Amino acid sequence: MADHDSDTWAFPPHVLGSYALLADGERGVLVGPHGDFVWMCVPRWDSDALFCSLIGGHGSYAVSPLRRFVWGGYYEDGSLIWRSRWITETGIVECREALAFPGDPHRAVVLRRVMAVDGDARVRVLLDARAGYGRHVFGHLDRAGGIWTARAGAVHLRWTGGGAARPAGGRAEAALAMELTVPTGAHHDLVLELSDQALPGRPPDPDQAWRATEHSWHSSVPDLTDTVARADTRHSYAVLRGLTSSGGGMVAAATMSLPERAEQGRNYDYRYVWIRDQCLAGQAVAAAGPHPLLDDAVRFVAARVLDDGPRLKPAYTTAGGHVPDERSLELPGYPGGTDIVGNHVNAQFQLDALGESLLLLAAAARHEHLDADGWRAAEAAAGAIATRWTDREAGIWELDPHHWTESRLICVAGLHAISAAGAPPPRSGDWLALAEKILAETAATSTHPSGRWQRAADDERLDAALLLPPIRGAVGAADPRTLATLHALEHELADDSYLYRFRQQPGQLGDAEGAFLLCGFTMALALHQQGDLVAATRWFERNRAACGSPGLYSEEYDIAQRQLRGNLPQAFVHALMFEAAVRLYAPWEDPW
Repeated sequence: MADHDSDTWAFPPHVLGSYALLADGERGVLVGPHGDFVWMCVPRWDSDALFCSLIGGHGSYAVSPLRRFVWGGYYEDGSLIWRSRWITETGIVECREALAFPGDPHRAVVLRRVMAVDGDARVRVLLDARAGYGRHVFGHLDRAGGIWTARAGAVHLRWTGGGAARPAGGRAEAALAMELTVPTGAHHDLVLELSDQALPGRPPDPDQAWRATEHSWHSSVPDLTDTVARADTRHSYAVLRGLTSSGGGMVAAATMSLPERAEQGRNYDYRYVWIRDQCLAGQAVAAAGPHPLLDDAVRFVAARVLDDGPRLKPAYTTAGGHVPDERSLELPGYPGGTDIVGNHVNAQFQLDALGESLLLLAAAARHEHLDADGWRAAEAAAGAIATRWTDREAGIWELDPHHWTESRLICVAGLHAISAAGAPPPRSGDWLALAEKILAETAATSTHPSGRWQRAADDERLDAALLLPPIRGAVGAADPRTLATLHALEHELADDSYLYRFRQQPGQLGDAEGAFLLCGFTMALALHQQGDLVAATRWFERNRAACGSPGLYSEEYDIAQRQLRGNLPQAFVHALMFEAAVRLYAPWEDPW
């Protein structure tokens, strides 16, 4: 931690495995080892950031020990209540932190409780709020009754518990800083409110806010006893819940612009709802039971399918709106990356999203959680597949348009699943006939001479995404193409029970990108489907360990450096980890 001006600090970036997530469904915060908030967008996931030092911008909210320390931390069971824990030269300090849960779409309430666990806690507190990705310092600072208020643009701020803080350098518009001493065994509450509307008349009572947040997390995360890794399974459910808004949309990740590979230009904004990712999460939850996240996924996805049908977009905002075009903020970016807002996915068509939608709706129907709108969405999705399955499209990895094999086979799986889930006979007959037509064409054009599936009719390479269709029921587990593809992937794209998506260039697989954790957990499912529980468990455990202390997964994992790569946390990785943990607990059972 280095000085920056006289009374504010600059926090250096850390490896991604060091960051914890606070989330309330409407927005999230990344917290670093120094108790520094390095990322937060207000009021919604895709709003401008208020704290963005993670990508080289300004703004932070930090609670840090004054003495030298060793950092640690942990989540309270089944929640996103995080406890930063510092062992200092004179004792032990903890900071309990959370976003008040569930979140209000317009108002974020940040709860921080500094606790002197062993010895007096001496910490320094900094609040340096910067609106518009760090461009605008909060002005109109005012302190009345020990409560600070301020405003920048449309964002209103109120801070309780920081009455002793003073503007850095004595200026009227600046960061607020203070030193705080908490006697051993005592605690001190800090409550920060942020809103795009006028704040209510009275600040929340900290004790009541903490009790309400604890209760809400307790009632939101199911017990999940039938799993091979109960604590981690519940944690993944909590992460998925924290990323899911009140409208049902689950963002793909809390962050943007974190590089998948240093200086390779692969930096993306994932603060939007990908239809595929939400479907994967809903299907994963359905493996454990009809828990609320399944209903949330169905609600959001069905609405988009009914609205857009064959024009279904790959991604939307949490409000169901259009994802903006990519642009740069001209910030330094996370080291090795650049800053990107928006996503070019808004111009793509991805056929597999329609197949995944049918798989999600079928999973809900099997639990008797599909209403009339859901069945209308199934008809719309099946009709869209009939219209567009011959079109070239971007596929699961969002690449140049081709006839991607995985996309077509996932549509076959979706048509099979919804037909078996209670569809009326006239519809089910039509849908099964369409599935057979797509399967026959795909087999004729995309079967490799070796007998395995290939990526596309015009691309003979292997692709780890081809593990998923047999798991979902497009073809059988004993189908020769299933077995040939599985064995080829183990031989050509695996490294010590981690899996790469596909070969991008000659040389070592890890030279182009990291192993894909989504693919590793999918391999665990595929091996379990084959009856090899020992191998499946090895794959599961290797990939389950590919996280930092807070237990968050990114998209990729650098095997050589044992580092996370890409945006954090990646929802679909937590979803497949959840599903693998549930399915490995019992003998394989086909979900359709």
